[in-house]
Order: sequence, then C-alpha cells, then structure tokens
Amino acid sequence: MNVSQIQDVVICSKKHGLQIRVRSGGHDFEGLSYVSIVPFVLVDLINLRMINVDVENSNAWVEAGATLGEVYYRIAEKSKTLAFPAGVSPTVGVGGHFSGGGSGMILRKFGLAADHITDAVLVDVEGRIHDRKSMGEDLFWAIRGGGGNTFGIVVAWKLKLVPVPPIVTAFNVSRTLEQNATKLVHRWQFVSNKLHEDIFTRIFLRKVESSQRGKTTIQAAFTTLFLGEVDRLLSLMQESFPELGLVKEDCLEMSWIESVLYFAGFPSNTSLDALLDRTPISDVFFKTKSDYVKEPLPEIALEGIWERMDQLEVQISELQFTAYGGKMDEISESSLPFPHRAGIIYQIEYAVLWEEESSEASQRYISWIRRLLNYMTPYVSKNPRQVYVNYRDLDLGINKLDGNTSYKQASIWGRKYFKNNFDRLVRVKTAVDPANFFRHEQSIPPLSSW
Repeated sequence: MNVSQIQDVVICSKKHGLQIRVRSGGHDFEGLSYVSIVPFVLVDLINLRMINVDVENSNAWVEAGATLGEVYYRIAEKSKTLAFPAGVSPTVGVGGHFSGGGSGMILRKFGLAADHITDAVLVDVEGRIHDRKSMGEDLFWAIRGGGGNTFGIVVAWKLKLVPVPPIVTAFNVSRTLEQNATKLVHRWQFVSNKLHEDIFTRIFLRKVESSQRGKTTIQAAFTTLFLGEVDRLLSLMQESFPELGLVKEDCLEMSWIESVLYFAGFPSNTSLDALLDRTPISDVFFKTKSDYVKEPLPEIALEGIWERMDQLEVQISELQFTAYGGKMDEISESSLPFPHRAGIIYQIEYAVLWEEESSEASQRYISWIRRLLNYMTPYVSKNPRQVYVNYRDLDLGINKLDGNTSYKQASIWGRKYFKNNFDRLVRVKTAVDPANFFRHEQSIPPLSSW
C-alpha cells in the first residue's frame, strides 16, 4: 500500500461509514491495530519501509512500516557513532512505537524516541497530506505520544539522531534470593535514577529453578548499558552501587549496534543482518500491565511480589524495573503527551505469558496479573495511577465504538496514560477529527462525542 492508496481508503471508508484500523508493525499489546468488534478496513503499512539516513545532518526519514531493527541497521550502515533512542525489540514497528512515546536503552541519556522526532508526514481525515508545518504544532505535539490511529495516519517520521561513543559497555548480572537479591533490588531503587546519565539500568525479575533440586527461586537480572568504556563504568558503579559487586569479567565492551543485538537476546556472534528479520521472536499469549514508582518499595513489599510470582509455573511471569532519572527529569511532562518524567524513580512492566490455547488458561493468568496489580496499589503512583500507553491495557476502560463515550468514561483511562495532557489531546482531536472517524477502544475522543 502506498500513500495515495491510503488517501483513497480514508476517503472511501469515510464515505461509506466504515471504521479504519492501522497496522504498522506491532506495539499494541491489546491488538487494537488489527482486531475490532465492528467491521473495519485494515490499513497495513508493512510495505512503507523506506529509510533514508543523512549522516551529515544527523537525521533520518523513516516510513511508518519500518521496524526498529531496520532503523538501527540502516543507521549503523552509515555511522558507528550515531544512534536513535528507541526500543529493544528489533521486530517492533516504528509507527506504533513512536506514537506512544517509545523508550529504550539510552532513555536516561537522551529521553524518548518521540523527543527526537522533528517532522512527520500524516494523512488526515479528509485524505489530505500534511507535514509539520501544514498540520500545525498542536497536532504535531499530539502524534508524538498520544497514541496511534487517533488523529490521522502517520506514514513517515523524521528522526534526529544522537551521538554515541565508538565503544559502549554492557553487563547482565544475575542474583537469586539466596544471593541477597531482595536487598540488592531494594538498594537499587535508591540509586538507579541518580546514576550518571550515561548508565541505563533495568532489572528483570523471574522465577527460575533453584540450585536445590526440585525447588524454585526468584532471580533478579541487573541489565545495564553504559555509553563508555568498562573502566569508567566500574568506577561509577563502585561509587554508586558497590553492593552489586560488579567486576570487569561481568562486562563486555562493544559498539552501540552490537549492544542492540546483545540486549535483544541474540548470541554474541550474530550477524547484524538479524536486525532485518521482521519475524517476531515469540508467538505466545500474554497480558501486560505497567506502573510508575515514586517512592522505593520496602523489602516487605518486594517479598510480597516474590510470593505472588511463586504462585505460577517457572518462567511464566516476568517483571521489569526500568530506571528513569537523567534526561527524563529535565523534560517537562507537558512537552509531549507522555507525562511520566520528573519524580519517577522507575517504571514497572508486569507480564504473564502462556501457551495453552483455552479460555480457562487465559482467565487463570489474566486473573493472576490483575491480583498482582491490586497488591501493588499502595506502593506506586497515585491520583492518577500512571500507566504507559505503549503497554496498553483495556482493563482501564474502553470507549464506545459508536462514538458516544462520555468525558468521565474516557478520562478514567486517559489521565492514567497522559495525566493533564489528556485535556489538550481532546482539544486537538476535536479540532482535527470532530466526527471521530479515527477511533478505537482507547482512542482520544473529541468533545463533540460527549
């Protein structure tokens, strides 16, 4: 599908009262880009994959159907010291990722992907093509984090690339409960958002088999990328987080593009060509939720998480604690629709995965993650309880697909994703799509629909 065909589909669908869903590579955890309870037309952007990198001006034009892996590969083709601050999974499409903000391994140094988008090409509700100048700053603000398939169809993005050193350092150090993981995770909360901004750190929490036969334990994997060489990292970690006991043998020096492969889970000798493979790594069923933490969790709260993870089979549940701070503290929460900035210590992503293809299994695992989220209520952000829109969650509430959603209904989920930016998103939606043509179960509704 090309841009002129997208224009035709918008005009034709609007004329005949059909809804549109837009698919651009996959960052909708509820499948809203390709599933609906009402008849719809699917606009698949898979063939819009052109990437033009301009090293001299440190920017790139990327069509919305390209994947993050393709973007990283094309940047590395032209430069070893330019990068882009987007996500870890190479098979994720840029359209969904950028439209929700987009966070990744250099977030603490540079912020979000959407913070580095300088222009875009968009097809509006009338089928007209706009760039940043013709769409206006309000609409350009809204598409960089306000969610996809709401304001129009973005067919291309202009990215400002960022500088990275020729050598970066990575490590992935695991500790179990028997190796003091609880106290290490507890301590990590007090230092992770205050580390040097060149250090990105994340913890993966999983249930694994214990060294004692027939038993299980909780493992905390401290995963870190440092924009620099190993000796400097060791010095900074010894100064800020000596409890981890990091040593040189734990660390690997590599180029930035090699770190992309490393953190995506590829073996060390993998060719960069693997980044061009658009096939998703896994096709299991899953449910994901998110939270933001402003005060460190006490050890007893962490122990409660371990107890709940122990209720499920090995390797079924996973939590990610992703440190914020650094550049994220410096950007105003109203600069883009994504509001989760200063004051956030870290983000939590909860995930439960299963392979059984039955409603009973789905209910069992989804009920478990809902109970875990309920348990976490006292320990996370409040009024509103903040949630990341790229980890979309229909448990928060849905719009009526006939367009008659009330402000009160929409604001329940809208303020969790966007805080006070929700009101500005509503105003933009009202101005550019007052009849609510572009809509789904959690799209921004216009005032005219209330």
